Amino acid sequence: MDIAEEIKKAGITASEYTKLQQFVAILEEWNGKMNLVSKNSFAEVWPRHILDSAQLINYIPTKAKYLVDIGSGAGFPGIVLAILLQERNPLAKVTLIESITKKTVYLKDVRERLALHNVEIINNRVENTVFKAVDVITARAVAALDVLCAYAKHIGQPQTKMLFLKGQKWGEEDELASQHWNYELTVYPNKQCLDAVVLELTNLRKKK
Repeated sequence: MDIAEEIKKAGITASEYTKLQQFVAILEEWNGKMNLVSKNSFAEVWPRHILDSAQLINYIPTKAKYLVDIGSGAGFPGIVLAILLQERNPLAKVTLIESITKKTVYLKDVRERLALHNVEIINNRVENTVFKAVDVITARAVAALDVLCAYAKHIGQPQTKMLFLKGQKWGEEDELASQHWNYELTVYPNKQCLDAVVLELTNLRKKK
């Protein structure tokens, strides 16, 4: 894969690329202290993590003001989206929810060193957080779709859009989640992995 070509195709600007490079450098530094991403996946950090996360920017409404990223971990997709939104949507705010304290220490370091003033970090479990007006909820490698729906129902509103990066078993997850939830689902191909998809859920309702 020609990473330079993929970055160009993704529409990433020179300034965004510079900040994403800085993010990768911080991730590498912290990865030596804790297992944020595996060594094998870090070898392919751009296609596997950065560009995989960045593709979600295409599905975020241009007027979105409040995004919540569930289980941010190493910063995917939350940090990547925050970097891209800094110039594209300066009024947008990204809240990262991470229950593991040491990972929030890392995320705060990333925020400070990259001057991501549009980022808020919450060290808590999703079910213990409350929000008033969430435009978009994102998640990557956090939980099964059924569980993500429960999280989204707790912190979102009827108009909230959900964007979840899922692997090849997304169909099984959808079948299970559909037993407990009603939602409008749009499936987009993942531009970085043929076996993966981007799930867009709207109008989420709990089945009676």
